[in-house]
Amino acid sequence: MVNPVMAMFRRPAQRRRRRSALEIIASAGVREESFRTVGGIPQWVTVRGHDKANQVLLIIHGGPGSPYTPFNSWISEWEQSFTVVQWDQRGAGPTFIRSGAPDLSLQQIVADGLELAESLMRTYGRPLVVMGSSVGSLIASMMARAAPHLFSALVLSNILGPDSVARSWVQTLDTARITRNQRAIRKLEQIGSDPRAWNAEQAQMQSKIAVQLSRRAPNMVYDLMLPALMYDPTLTMSDIQKIDQGMKTSLTALYHDYSPFPLAMREGVFEMPVLAIHGEQDLVSPIEAARDYIATLTAPHTAFIGVPEAGHLVEFAAPHQFSKHLLDFTCANT
Repeated sequence: MVNPVMAMFRRPAQRRRRRSALEIIASAGVREESFRTVGGIPQWVTVRGHDKANQVLLIIHGGPGSPYTPFNSWISEWEQSFTVVQWDQRGAGPTFIRSGAPDLSLQQIVADGLELAESLMRTYGRPLVVMGSSVGSLIASMMARAAPHLFSALVLSNILGPDSVARSWVQTLDTARITRNQRAIRKLEQIGSDPRAWNAEQAQMQSKIAVQLSRRAPNMVYDLMLPALMYDPTLTMSDIQKIDQGMKTSLTALYHDYSPFPLAMREGVFEMPVLAIHGEQDLVSPIEAARDYIATLTAPHTAFIGVPEAGHLVEFAAPHQFSKHLLDFTCANT
């Protein structure tokens, strides 16, 4: 586990290492990192891969407002098999730093995502694989239903199913009782068991406790998000502070849009194959709820894969395994 003090100490050397990992030399490859006008505002998009002939993978990050571009150096292996597109949504990452968060809503983010996907399809001449993570699993699902012609496959990770949050509260409370964490027990009992009654701050508190009590998997904050941000060679400390502000802004603005996601995700008919990859130790969105949700879907083909010893943000906790599952599925089904 990386604490903030240790991250500051390691920051110079790790940034040099990750800058090297971000180099792409192949002549057939692509490396584009720029602001694109999407939805009428500049939004940060990176396109990276060793062969432009590979399938295009569009990653829809979670949070809300939690950018995944700082993980680019963690998933360089993916770029051997895919042209990987990372997009910092309205209200997130460098997009927030440059453009703020005007007209921020779930529907607007979906519209932005579709606009970007249409542009990528025109450029590369073929449908994309769209991957949605955590809250992004909802956004990607809405995009896939709205414009199925744009996508050859839908990949979902850290899936928020219809009762994921309610099950998370129960399992987190059980874990707190087993470990005799009286502070966590008290806070969870104060929040109550019905997520429909929570506000954004209460939902975030429950999620933080779930992360804190996840003992058999990498800690989502201190093992994954913190080092990704701190070691990103493109980000200053001021940038990181502003990114944190964007996360808070997005949570406040979007919580009431995405908190009733069970209604949106019950429309489970997709025209493309669906792959779900989930950490077996995920306490934030328990694997049982994710598996039950995927079982309700209607699609040409569905597959559900659990990754042992991984929790929330399974794609970054186990990037090699995730990449292999992703490649096997897309080769067989697209």
